[in-house]
Formats: sequence, structure tokens, C-alpha cells
Amino acid sequence: MDLAALEIFRTVVEAGGITRAATRLHRVQSNVTTRIRQLEQSLGVELFVRDGRRMVLTPAGQTLFDYARRILQLSDEARQAVQPAHPHGRLRIASMESTAASRLPTVLARYHQAWPEVELELVTLPTRQALEALRRFEVDCAFVAEPLDDAELVKRPGFTEELVVIASAQHPPIHTPADLERPTLLAFEAGCNYRARFEDWYNRCGHPAGRVIQLGSYHAIVTCAAAGIGVAIMPRSVLALYRNLPQISIHPLGEEGRVTTVLAWHRAMGSAALTALADMLPGAPDITQEAA
Repeated sequence: MDLAALEIFRTVVEAGGITRAATRLHRVQSNVTTRIRQLEQSLGVELFVRDGRRMVLTPAGQTLFDYARRILQLSDEARQAVQPAHPHGRLRIASMESTAASRLPTVLARYHQAWPEVELELVTLPTRQALEALRRFEVDCAFVAEPLDDAELVKRPGFTEELVVIASAQHPPIHTPADLERPTLLAFEAGCNYRARFEDWYNRCGHPAGRVIQLGSYHAIVTCAAAGIGVAIMPRSVLALYRNLPQISIHPLGEEGRVTTVLAWHRAMGSAALTALADMLPGAPDITQEAA
């Protein structure tokens, strides 16, 4: 049992199968299958119950998975301790879709040019789901919207956003929820920080929560708002990406619309690659006290 076998095993479990694991590892499926079988033979136990295309961990497999995560984490820590402290290896990043679209392309392009030895992986998730992935160590860091209250996480300010309400072009000015002609909210799934902010704003003004239509992209949200289906809240920076913005009206929220996007990571998961990314952000110095 070697580290490479454990890495393959962990990836199969986290990816949910041989096919997706092979894609992540840049290996052919037959190679991944062979390595898993060799690992089972060396241990003398079955690690998976195979049910058609599904692979379910056996009790022995679950035990090995827990150890594999710890062993591989210790291996990474040991490698970082003995190697020169320059960015290298893999950096897994979670981000809100708005940040990934409007803020990160320039930052990541500069990062890749400066540190080509780092393999960047980016996944877009709402804030709550990104934090859950961070706590499960499925990603190394996450760009999320404040507030963020977790003593185990280090956070560094990245970007300041102005949230605005968008509606159809003919919609009259919006200052309070009472001004909404149609209280239907166009938003991402529950867990989106911006959606939660809009719902809080709505509730604070004594109005019952309106209907929510969940959509999977900002493009769909903007076009539905332009069609008069409902209203939405989103960063002004996302609207600036459009060359031909659909006909909508834009309504500022003032101070209530100001929100800081931070880069967050678990204290135990710091690395030279992660520090280099944090240092490229336009924000101020750390806003939490990091461990000495």
C-alpha cells in the first residue's frame, strides 16, 4: 500500500466512481480499476460493493478512507515542511459564481503566469455549500460572502461588491419591498448569500416572503427579470460583464448592498500555493488573527 494507491482510492470515493476519478487523475479507467483491485488484494479485503455502475464503500473501505485522508494530509504537510516554500502542487478553489465570473479570471491568470507549477482547480458553489465543502476538506479555500463567523477559518478580504436589485425596464423605482410590482424573487438555490440578504431585507420590512424561482445562471436570472417574471439581487460587477445587457432597470440598495467577498481556508490547510493566492488579492491585510 503506497501513497499513490491511497490517492487513487480517495479520489474514487470523493468522485463517486471510477470514470470521474479517472478524469480527475488524468488516467485511463482501466488503470484506476486495476490499482483499486491491487489495493484490495494487498489488504485482503473488499473496499467497495459493486452494484452495477454504483460503488458503495464497505465498512473496511470506510475505515481505510478515514485513514487515507489523514495519511495523505500528513504526507502533504511533510512535503511542504522539507521542500522549499514556493507554490507548487494542487490548489482546489471554491467560489461563488459571481466572483468566478467577474473577479477571478484576472487574478487566476496572473497567478498561473507567476506560479505555473500549481495545478488550479475551480468549482462554483453558493456560499453555504462552499463552506461545507471547505469543512469537509473537499477544497483548500473558498471565496464566500461575509458575514463569516467560524473560529477555525482564516479569512482575507478580497473584493467589495455593490448589490443591486434588477427588474423589468418599466418597473418604477424600488426603495422598499412595498415598491415591488411582483414580489417573485429570481435567485440561485438556498445557500446563496445574496438570496439570503434579499430575503432578510424583505422580511425586515414586514412583508411576507414572496415566491422564489430558482435558476442556475445569472444569464437566466437577468433575462427573466427583463421579461418581468420577477426581481433579482446581484452584484453590479456581473452586469458590467454584458456587452448587450437586456433591457432592465437597476435599483441600488445603498449601504445595505455593500458586501465583502473574502477568501477563507482552514487553519490547518495553509500552504505556499494558498498564501500566494491570498497575497494577490486587492483586499487589506488579514481581518482575523492567524495562528503564529
